Amino acid sequence: MRRFIALCLVSLVVSAGFAPIAAADGPAVQQSSAPSDPDSDVVGWEDGYWYNESIDVDQSDGLSDAELDAYVARSMARVEHLREREFKQSVPVSIITREAYRERSANQSKTNDSFEAWNNQVWEGLFITGETDNVQSELGSTLGSAVAGFYSPKDDEIKIVSDNPDEAVIDNATLHHELVHALQDQYHDLSSKTYRGETQDGDLAVSGVVEGEANYIEYLYTEKCSGEWECVETPKTAGSGGGNSNLNLGIFLVIYQPYSDGPPFVHNLKQAGGWAAVEERFANPPVSTEQVIHTTDEQPVPIDYTDRARNGWSLFEQGENGSDTVGEASLYAMFWYQDREGTDGFDGFEYQSVGQQQGQYDRYNYQSPATDGWGNDRLFPYAKGSGDDAEHGYVWVLEWDSPEDARQFRTTYLSMLQAHDAESQGSNVFVVEDGAFADAFRVTRQGTTVTIVNAPTVDDLGDVRPRSAQEQPETASPSPTSSTDSPGFGVLVALGALAAAVLTALRTGRR
Repeated sequence: MRRFIALCLVSLVVSAGFAPIAAADGPAVQQSSAPSDPDSDVVGWEDGYWYNESIDVDQSDGLSDAELDAYVARSMARVEHLREREFKQSVPVSIITREAYRERSANQSKTNDSFEAWNNQVWEGLFITGETDNVQSELGSTLGSAVAGFYSPKDDEIKIVSDNPDEAVIDNATLHHELVHALQDQYHDLSSKTYRGETQDGDLAVSGVVEGEANYIEYLYTEKCSGEWECVETPKTAGSGGGNSNLNLGIFLVIYQPYSDGPPFVHNLKQAGGWAAVEERFANPPVSTEQVIHTTDEQPVPIDYTDRARNGWSLFEQGENGSDTVGEASLYAMFWYQDREGTDGFDGFEYQSVGQQQGQYDRYNYQSPATDGWGNDRLFPYAKGSGDDAEHGYVWVLEWDSPEDARQFRTTYLSMLQAHDAESQGSNVFVVEDGAFADAFRVTRQGTTVTIVNAPTVDDLGDVRPRSAQEQPETASPSPTSSTDSPGFGVLVALGALAAAVLTALRTGRR
């Protein structure tokens, strides 16, 4: 994922359910005459326009060049006013077609076959894409449908993605979001390694402060448009996304986490120490989504791993010594996606919990009993053979804050397997016979550690990860239903009626 989206800072818009905060359209109040232009550039004034100055912009027939210039200049002044910081230079804004964006993204996200096979296993481990899916293609389809605009640190410019560039319309929220990224880049150089995580979880964590600040400014802007500022109207018929037909909601929920949990994270920092506290977090970004979700400084615990694969199975030369860390946010997305997509869902998780906002600036909830208490994880994809004949598996080591947290995760995970008609083979081994995730699984817990081994067959499990002395099966292994570490696999509880219509895409319509 990080190879795909770290190349630019995007504003995400989807027509149902997942969406950043939309600015109020139309004039809320008529502002008084602005002060005279200053003798030198000051915060809240840009290129001839004060932040509270009225402008003559009508987007009903698209933006003229003069209207675009005025719109961008006043928007820059407003970002300066809200962020209390001066732009060092003007920011170019241009319009591109959605097709041009998709082509650009496809070219930038090209990877080698080894990385794709490795990354496919990471997302298959998350039960978000199946064995025959290509994650890079899924990411491209998802972002191609969802991106409304982006700022490119490489080019120092904003590009607005439009379905009708001949009559271009720019949403208020999108423009202000991307201008915040431009301001960040002028002070922090967003193309530096500081703002690129080495793992999936690390990349999302860094985005928690980068996208968090941009979306937080969106919130503040929206509040001003609701009563104090006159804002440019966005025509209701204007397309702000490419449609949802190709949208993988599981992938999107992962990608969206910084946009959701980042704003309250940044707000809490600002409340505690002003913008200086936010600046300190830019110098030392979060290292895990756990830190952003829970506003904590708790560090991931170390995970030591020794490869013991045999009989032709080997680690990929990708990631951190062959592994990736998916983190708490992706674990939540895994359970949410599978609970929502399943016909009856499964015990131990409620997919509607995504709508339980945790505060004023929170968009969606990424907390659950099954994923709270995350301490760290490393997922090691393996392969045997090459090309079309290659077989794949993985070892996933997850550390938890307490044995009870580990037990809760394992119980929910096994319940998810049961929703795929997994059959127990004894000794903590389960087999899913059919479907996108048909494989063998060995799921064990030792204290605070849960280890998941995946392979095509039960025999392959022992080759991908031979059992340690502590993991040797008992002479009479208990059945899953009697084990204290296994779910009941009983009758599922029917889920209640749904509430807010705005969460339709997230909370309704199991497939």
